[in-house]
Amino acid sequence: MANTLRFLDPKILSKISGMDLRARTVVEGFIYGLHHSPYRGFSVEFAEYREYTAGDDIRHIDWKVFARSDRYYIKEFEEETNLSCHILLDTSASMGYKSNDISKLEYGSYLAASLGYLIFQQRDGVGLMTFDNEVRQFIPARNRRGHMLSIFRSLENIEPDSSTELSLPLHQIAETVNRKGLIIVISDLLDDPETVIRGLQHIRFRGHDLIVFHVLDSAELTFPFKNATKFVDMEGSSEMLTIPTMMRDKYMERMNAHIEKFKIGCGQLQADYHVLDTSKPLDFALFSYLTHRSRKG
Repeated sequence: MANTLRFLDPKILSKISGMDLRARTVVEGFIYGLHHSPYRGFSVEFAEYREYTAGDDIRHIDWKVFARSDRYYIKEFEEETNLSCHILLDTSASMGYKSNDISKLEYGSYLAASLGYLIFQQRDGVGLMTFDNEVRQFIPARNRRGHMLSIFRSLENIEPDSSTELSLPLHQIAETVNRKGLIIVISDLLDDPETVIRGLQHIRFRGHDLIVFHVLDSAELTFPFKNATKFVDMEGSSEMLTIPTMMRDKYMERMNAHIEKFKIGCGQLQADYHVLDTSKPLDFALFSYLTHRSRKG
């Protein structure tokens, strides 16, 4: 899996031109690495399948079989799964933060494109909503020729802007999407946990499955600053000059508490919740989706 992970590295992806090519690189690299991944230990009896070989169309891979096997197989007779999935991507100003080469928004867009491509290849419907303090774009879930190009085009041109109000689009998607399906939220969740969780609860109340990817920069997770530093609010006008070592413990305490609130809240809603570090490859997020899909399937 080590050699494959370089194709899932966000730094390498940033050097590839075109969101469609980035998504294809991630998904195909991920699939080729599945057989050598650490995600193994299942057993399965199967019929009317053959083992996947390079060059096969990945849309014919049966992920439910893979979830119980250490190999991946092609269905001889493909069935329509008819899953409807909407990906919600936070494009607020805070998502523009980066301590290294990749911002949270870039990472989130690569993840959204890769998940969308993977879902589409499974012949499921995929849609996209981008938002900050209001909904900016909404592409309904479909699986038609040319549909992914619209999603890739939207992801290619997004820029971070305005403040975060995550609860608004959560309530809106809950009321807008009538057909039960899967909602994937990609956000840094820099908002009040209680209001966000109420929005997530609304989605679950409407019968949708839910996966939340909490995207954070490695500096936000570890607070590595040492020298005197000026911190600037990316969604406001406030600034603060401070000695980081004097506030690190308090910062880490609050960040960990913030993450824990979402972990507990999502757990109570039976929603999948995962913290993603923007310096890490995308394989964990893709596998989390497949695990969820297989479990629900």
